[in-house]
Amino acid sequence: MVLNQKPVTFDDHSPSSDPAPTKEEDRLEAIASPNLDGDIAIPGDKSMSHRALILGGLATGTTVIHGLLESEDVLRTAEAVRAFGPAVERLGEGHWTVTGARWESPAAPIDCGNSGTAARLLIGAAAGFALQASFVGDGSLSQRPMARILEPLRRMGAMADGDFLPVTVRGGHLKRIHHVNASASAQVKSALLLAGIQAEGGVEIIEPAASRDHSENMLRAFGCDVQSSRGRINLDGGCRLTATSVDIPGDPSSAAFPLVAALISPGSNVCVRSVMINPLRAGLFDTLRAMGARLDVAPRGQKGGEALADITAAYGRLQGVEVSAERAPSMIDEYPVLAVAAAFASGRTILHGLAELRVKECDRLAAIVQGLRACGVDATAEEDTLVIVGADGPPPGGGSVEAHGDHRIAMSFLVFGLASRAPVTVDSAASIATSFPGFAELMRTIGGRIA
Repeated sequence: MVLNQKPVTFDDHSPSSDPAPTKEEDRLEAIASPNLDGDIAIPGDKSMSHRALILGGLATGTTVIHGLLESEDVLRTAEAVRAFGPAVERLGEGHWTVTGARWESPAAPIDCGNSGTAARLLIGAAAGFALQASFVGDGSLSQRPMARILEPLRRMGAMADGDFLPVTVRGGHLKRIHHVNASASAQVKSALLLAGIQAEGGVEIIEPAASRDHSENMLRAFGCDVQSSRGRINLDGGCRLTATSVDIPGDPSSAAFPLVAALISPGSNVCVRSVMINPLRAGLFDTLRAMGARLDVAPRGQKGGEALADITAAYGRLQGVEVSAERAPSMIDEYPVLAVAAAFASGRTILHGLAELRVKECDRLAAIVQGLRACGVDATAEEDTLVIVGADGPPPGGGSVEAHGDHRIAMSFLVFGLASRAPVTVDSAASIATSFPGFAELMRTIGGRIA
């Protein structure tokens, strides 16, 4: 089966940007766990959490946020917004307030940790003000490219040193630009929209394909007029943000892990409640259904301006598919766990257009291939295409997988170990806290044997 086929092509090589060697306590092992069962909720969406904090810090008045994801990445953003001058307060679990203020030069460098979203969006927002700020990150983030946001920001009038972190930005007095995005990147688009709020004349962005539109949706909720049509996004000058209330729904990228675990573990049936099903984030679910997955999506209204659904996954046989590059933007974070599902399917799965995976927390494409091979699965990457030969049932497993400090690689191969013939060990599992704190504990509640 071919889904919107469009071939593309790069060389299979080892992941780069590896963090320091992991400690023994950072390792987790997953053991075959049939009959996973439960009705669960997952944490708030990470993309929306970052944006709610930043837009709250730019708005007039006090924004109230419910359901904020309290992961390491998002907490970095909260600390950063506070350092620029707005008041950021935690009132309870997931319940935060942000009182906006004019941003000023922070007293110390902004530490974005491992979060590319934090770095790129904060740089964009800060560039709109007459301030100076330095941005730093961990070893992995410091090797991820920043030029694709810094180059258009420089054309808008900002000054920035270097194209990788650490970067120092001197902002203010920005002018409107027309920017053509080389790839469908929500982070680049969002950084420029945040800068455009303060720019004379705003900003216009052209995308080759639609990327996730949380920034546009949330800007509208804060009172900013953003027009979007056929890949053209326009924000006029003079935008004024007004504080609002933001309810953040469950993260579909996090929901993917228990759902795929249920699809590949015999006798399993798991329901995840209140998951955001924005069409620009639903590529994984569409692909899994094309593979024959037993997925039931029950709409549950809206939250935070996004459609919600309860999603139930039940075990069943999966069939390999071919997926075009056009679908990549709608599931870019889910390819590691999709690769796990493909390893259990019958036949070959061919995934095109994965170049963006090379510049994530690690070279995710190479890490996926390494992990699958370590667990007895035939997998190859050529240019930006991944080919997986499914085992038509449980693969051997038994591997010790290097996650390279990447949270999604770590969680994906723990899911693999819940259904493979032999246990799977994953290193650098502490990285999971950057996006899904409590992941292992939640999986245990549905019967997953992770220790």
